Formats: sequence, structure tokens, C-alpha cells
Amino acid sequence: MNDFLTPSETANRLSRRAWLRRTSAGFGSLAFAALAAEQKARGTATTAPSATHHRARAKRVVFLYMRGGPCQMETFDYKPRLQADSGKPSPNNKTMKLLGSQWKFAQHGASGQWISELFSQTARHADELCVLKAVTTDHTNHPEASDQLHTGSFQFERPSLGAWVVYGLGSENENLPGFVSFKPPVQWGGARYYGCAFLPAANQGLPVGTMTEGMNKARLANTAHPTLSRDAQHRQLDLLAAANREFAARDGDADGAIDGVLKSYEAAFRMQTDLPQVLDVEKTETAATLQRYGIGGGPTDDFGRQCLTARRLLEAGVRFVELTHDNWDHHAGVAANMPLRSRQVDQPIAALLDDLKRRGLLEDTLVVWGGEFGRTPDDPTNDGRGHNKDGFTMWLAGGGVRGGLSYGLTDEHGFRAVEGPVHMHDLHATILHLLGLNHERLTYRYGGRDFRLTDVHGRVVREILA
Repeated sequence: MNDFLTPSETANRLSRRAWLRRTSAGFGSLAFAALAAEQKARGTATTAPSATHHRARAKRVVFLYMRGGPCQMETFDYKPRLQADSGKPSPNNKTMKLLGSQWKFAQHGASGQWISELFSQTARHADELCVLKAVTTDHTNHPEASDQLHTGSFQFERPSLGAWVVYGLGSENENLPGFVSFKPPVQWGGARYYGCAFLPAANQGLPVGTMTEGMNKARLANTAHPTLSRDAQHRQLDLLAAANREFAARDGDADGAIDGVLKSYEAAFRMQTDLPQVLDVEKTETAATLQRYGIGGGPTDDFGRQCLTARRLLEAGVRFVELTHDNWDHHAGVAANMPLRSRQVDQPIAALLDDLKRRGLLEDTLVVWGGEFGRTPDDPTNDGRGHNKDGFTMWLAGGGVRGGLSYGLTDEHGFRAVEGPVHMHDLHATILHLLGLNHERLTYRYGGRDFRLTDVHGRVVREILA
């Protein structure tokens, strides 16, 4: 066998790479090369800050995901005609009756934004809100519509919006993930909502907490070694790094795979210390701050923790943070559920906007609020609402949008968009544009074609840009 070995291989006997290269016609070596390339992509994909395609208005995003589809007619889309016609047969279905809002609307701020009394505290920021009243999407089922909201597609597994943002911009803190997702609804395929699909794994979001546990109980997995102290872990990594450097010096590391693995280990080690500190709000924030966010028990505690932690992550350089509130799927019980759900989020959202503005972060932080679709203005029970994909409300704030603007219209009852429609692809294109990314140029080659968040669709809604 030694006749087929190089002198160095003869001296060292048969290394693992030499064995793969010399046996089975070299197919083992080919397989190793493929695995190394994959490991390189996963391990060395950087999240360091990247150059933008054009001047960015926003540096970071916080997405307030209202899972289930909040009703626009009870929140941010005042419909006087619907109020007047409440109880009359629906023009779309004579077996149903129109249902007006049970809560009062009033105009707020210098802009005169119409906002429901259910969001009385968020209404203090009326002049910062850019309310999109004619958003549309392609599917009326929750899982598919939620997939499209988060990934741009309800048909195929695609990278999430947050993963695309980190892929395009990187993160500003190498010790923290670029994308964090609070309480993703895994029963609806929530892993897709923070997943990276075919993008490098470094762009995937970090899930924190679950839908079934409160944020006060949320814990990060694998942030503490079960047997080794931190110093022992550090020595272990040093030993591993020395062994890998020796291996690379002997056999080479032209493809960077070994270096990539080392970097991923080191990043995970640093994250063990930094991330838990950022997430621990009660040890570092004042009692007054906790109170402003509604933390300390009660209906606002959970979402308040999400909002305060999001602010801390954004300050620390995390690029994209998603918060999740459940559940706005009110096919019945609107009278009881809408006040409860609104109360759970209104104070925390207002506190988050207060803090971002006070700390000078709102001007380059894009805040996005909304669900996968909206609700219908009619219902057979007279106390519920169906799914509405043809015209619903989302709002943006900060990050280069025109505050105090109401953009688009649905018809007088609220069934469908009639003016200024914003499709989900348009929303995604606009978010990327505000971050300095051209949605047509932000692509990733996979399976022989270039993919992008908006596929072959989408336009930037320039009418809402400041």
C-alpha cells in the first residue's frame, strides 16, 4: 500500500484524509469535500455589518406579530358607514349581518389619526404611526397566510424576513444573534418564521420562549455546560483550537472549513454570557421602567417583558427582533376578547415607542405591527368575525416612514381594498428598502436559480416614505 502514498503520508502512516483519498476510488474524499463546503457555509457565514445597496433609513426592525388576525374595524380603521349599517344584512351574504365596532374611535395627534379607545395608550404616538389600511395577502387560512407574512411564500419553505435582513445587513454585535424571535407559534410551523431555509445557518433566528409558557419562565437552552465551569470550557476551546490549527498546518485548510467551525464554537461560547444578561430585565432595569411596561404580574406582564427585552436587544446591536402575541382569532366572543387582547399589548407597545423615541432609536428603528390578515365586517353570530385577506390594517413607525399618515382605503364597510393596496410582497419590498436593501438585488443562489424574499413580485410603496 505504501507505494501509493506520498513520502509525508508514509511517514505519518495513513491519515484519515489520505485513507479517504486512496480508498474506494476516492469517493470518500469527494464526500468529505462536500461536507466541508457545507460546514464552511454554515460555520463561516458572517453576520458582520455589510454595505447597503442605497442609503438606509433604518438599521434595525422590531416586528410586533399579532397572531390570529386582529380586527381592523375595532383598532385602527374607523368605519362610520359600518357603524350606521350595523345589524343590517351583509351585502356579501344575506345570511350574515353587518357588525359595527362596539368601541369608540377618536382622532389623535396633530395628524388626526382615527384610533379606537382599545388602543388609547398607543394613540399617544399617533403622529409617529404610518397606518396602512389596505393591506392584502393571498390566503385566508392561518398557516398559509402566516407563512406568507413571514417568508413571502405560502407554498414553499423559504427564508424568513428576519433571516433575509441578517443575510443582507449582518449584525452589529458579534456576541449576540442577529435575529431573535420571541414565542414563535410552532404549532403553525413557527420554525419557518425564524428559519433560514437555504440561507447560511448564521442567519437563522434564535427562538426564545414558547407559546405555552410565560416570558418570565422562558429559558435559553444550552447556555450553561452541565459539567464544566466557564474557565474549563475556555481551556477546552483553546485545546480544540490548537489541535485544529495543527491539523490545518499539516493537511491545509484552503476552503476555510476548520476555521469556520472554530468561529462558530467561539461565537456560541461568547453568547452564553452576553445573551442571558440582555434577557434578564428584572436584575438590570429600574422598578419604574418595569412598571411602565406593565411588568410585575397582570395581563400586560408577558408582552411587556417581550417589548422591554426587544428594546434591550435592539440597543445591543441585534438586527431583527420579532415579538408574538396570541390570539386574535375571534370567530366568536369579540365583546369579551377584544378588550382583553388589546389591554395585554397597548401599554407595552406605548412604552416601547416611548423608550425608542426618548433614546433616539426610533428614527432608525422600523417598528411593524400587524397579523397575517384582518377580519370581516359581518358574521352570523353577531359577536364574531371571519378571516379577511382582501383589505386589512398594519402600521409602521420610525425608520424612515411618514408618521401621522393614513395610507390606502378599504370600502365603506371594510370588505376589501379600494385605494392604495399594499400586497404582502410590497410590504416586504418596502421594509427592505428602508433598510437600504434593494429587494430585487438581495438574492441567494440555490438549486440553480437566484431566490429573493419577494420572488418575482413587489414594489416599494414610496408614498409612505419620509
